[in-house]
Amino acid sequence: MDRNFKPQQEFQPASAASRLSRREWLQQAMVAAAFLPQDFPGGWGGGRGRRQMRPRRTIDPSQIPAYKYRILPVGRFPALQSEYDTARNNSQLGRHKLYLDQIAPLNFKVPVDFPNAKSVVVIAAYSKNMCSNFQLDGNSYRILIPFQYYSDDLNADKLKGIIQNEIIKNPRARVTDVSSKVPLKLLAARSGLGRYARNGLVFVDGMGSYNVLHAFLTDHYYAEDHWTNLQILDECNRCHACERTCPTRCISRWNYSVNIDKCLTLYNENFGEFPNYILGSMHHALMGCMQCKSPCPANEGIAELSGKLEDVSEEETRKILSGTSDDALLRSLQRKLRQFRAAASKDQFPILKRNLSVLIRV
Repeated sequence: MDRNFKPQQEFQPASAASRLSRREWLQQAMVAAAFLPQDFPGGWGGGRGRRQMRPRRTIDPSQIPAYKYRILPVGRFPALQSEYDTARNNSQLGRHKLYLDQIAPLNFKVPVDFPNAKSVVVIAAYSKNMCSNFQLDGNSYRILIPFQYYSDDLNADKLKGIIQNEIIKNPRARVTDVSSKVPLKLLAARSGLGRYARNGLVFVDGMGSYNVLHAFLTDHYYAEDHWTNLQILDECNRCHACERTCPTRCISRWNYSVNIDKCLTLYNENFGEFPNYILGSMHHALMGCMQCKSPCPANEGIAELSGKLEDVSEEETRKILSGTSDDALLRSLQRKLRQFRAAASKDQFPILKRNLSVLIRV
């Protein structure tokens, strides 16, 4: 990436006036800071072998776990903080100011209002892609909405109840959602909940990378400590499918690292014009990018699963493309697109207009 290149309009973080949910913070911070230390076993190398051509397997959706979890004592926080600080100081998290500003508040510190927290429960909830048909000029445009950009049924409130009643089995225990405050991927990897992949994502057995991470502090003491070494997916040692399909070539060919500064997601989640290296043909989702997930052998059978949201009418589509963000439209889109962030307020609306425009190409 040309470090001296400046887009015509500087990208700015989303307005602080629109309070972000845990899921929104997760997506805005690129799943809460992607980095993979280069000195852990399997961190370098791997051939550029190709998978044998064969039909992709199918998966029974009922066999995919709704969620998986691991627990660590908060005594592990200093080691996690040290590891995270090292990665940040070594620029492993990227150099783009916008991204660094977004992840700056993340840390592994016990909140001052919860000094007696004893354990952290990290949960991966399975979620699939959705599509919505946008109507325009008698045509129907099927638009992809990746799993991390809509609100599904297994939300933070429900997971809190699951922790109290099914995991720690102590409904009196205090459970606090800290998903927007901690680097979730490092936490998931160190707890053994997931394994890093070449594309910087965390894969969870049974659901691949189609997972949304959550973290909850609790004052319940959990005797077991799931701390583990960082691990890489076995498939990554002989596969470069994600690197070959990345539209902006931000996935390294030679090691397990991602140049976040070039990632399409960083730009289509935030305000401003796209850099000139991001071509119109690279856009394929209303927000985010799924190109490195779909061909991954660890996602085989899971990537093919999707659902459908309500259609967006021709009148609504025209309003979006014209930038007309009246209250009735925002309410309708929030319901139809299940709390899609760029349709949450008039402040966010320009992102939706821009992204839909490049997909429909008007």
